[in-house]
Amino acid sequence: MRIGIDAMGGDRPLAERVLGALAARELLSEGDRVVLVGDEDQIRRHLAEAESWERFIEVHHADQTVGMHEVPVEALRAKPRSSLAIVTRMQRDGELDACISAGNTGAFVAAAQMALRRLRGAHRPGIAIVTPTYHGPVAICDVGANVNCRPQHLYQYALMASIYVNAICGIERPRVGLLSIGEEEGKGNELVKGALDLLKTSPAIRFIGNVEGRDVFRGTCDVMVCDGFVGNVVLKLMEGMAEGVIQGMLGELKESMPEHVEAIRYAAEAIMAKYDFNEYGGAPLLGVRGICIICHGASDRRGVKNAVRVAIEFAKCQINERITSLLSQEQRVSDA
Repeated sequence: MRIGIDAMGGDRPLAERVLGALAARELLSEGDRVVLVGDEDQIRRHLAEAESWERFIEVHHADQTVGMHEVPVEALRAKPRSSLAIVTRMQRDGELDACISAGNTGAFVAAAQMALRRLRGAHRPGIAIVTPTYHGPVAICDVGANVNCRPQHLYQYALMASIYVNAICGIERPRVGLLSIGEEEGKGNELVKGALDLLKTSPAIRFIGNVEGRDVFRGTCDVMVCDGFVGNVVLKLMEGMAEGVIQGMLGELKESMPEHVEAIRYAAEAIMAKYDFNEYGGAPLLGVRGICIICHGASDRRGVKNAVRVAIEFAKCQINERITSLLSQEQRVSDA
């Protein structure tokens, strides 16, 4: 397997992507390669002190970079030689089996759609993140790929994310909830109401009805579907809330129980580590003809290494083949 990494994308220094690629060596099988795409001189400078890196790492030069705040489609048109664009085209041309980026999410999604196209039958790709909870993992789809959804898009997110959770998390029949402003069927906007009608009549989905934002951590469902705008807000809120709650708790304890602060801090750090996005590597872009893993912009070397793990698991579980098969079945049923 050949896995490409956009070495230039992300909020952290390039060294983190290079060190992540080096750390991924233990995940690779014989013959597997990691291809670092970016400024060749910089990449080789960081590789120089590593032993035998040539055995499993290749460097592919890219002389342009898409910035985190650039407008996605405009940036791709202006910078066709960017690391982000090249890594997706390399997968299209069969030079890579998967690609990873911690760079501009919108640009990566756009590049993947332009280069790889969508899976047969897929209307729009969606980003699926798996978040750990006390009751088990919960997948949320979409968290940022498509902010202008139609009911059919949410329906397909439920199908694709169910396959992903089944394969990666081992959940036999994932429970699917539709994120809304209330559990009652009449709640929600036109998008939610339209998606509800599709979801509740599908035998391919174990649909449990509308769910609310608080249900993410209540063990109510295994898959939560929503449009990319709402999903991204939920994702960022969860990240900020986790940090804020821990800081607030430590602050209160420092005032009321100063003698226990260090012991509580140790436990708090262990909890934060459990929910650290770097431990989960990245989120797959479901619905494209390839394997595209989207990392958090702040991913460090652990996040990059674990993104390689996610890409390998995605390929081994044949997620795309399973999605295509189910979408084909759905199409045959609708045509009957």
